[in-house]
Amino acid sequence: MGETVEKKAAPKKAKKPGFFKGVKSEFKKISWPDKNSTFKQSVAVVSISIVVGVIIAILDYVIQYGVNFIATM
Repeated sequence: MGETVEKKAAPKKAKKPGFFKGVKSEFKKISWPDKNSTFKQSVAVVSISIVVGVIIAILDYVIQYGVNFIATM
């Protein structure tokens, strides 16, 4: 009962490079789009968002009309 438990020293880990150094090296790999490409992609996103919004509004109106038609029978 009087035994002592020896704690083993944890193996030393290799030092990792700093987080921000890794971020900096990854940012150097990024190829940023030019102004024209960014504009075209932005127009595409806004246009598609408007189209999808209109489709959802039409579906909502049709489904609401159908539910009201069935409910008033």
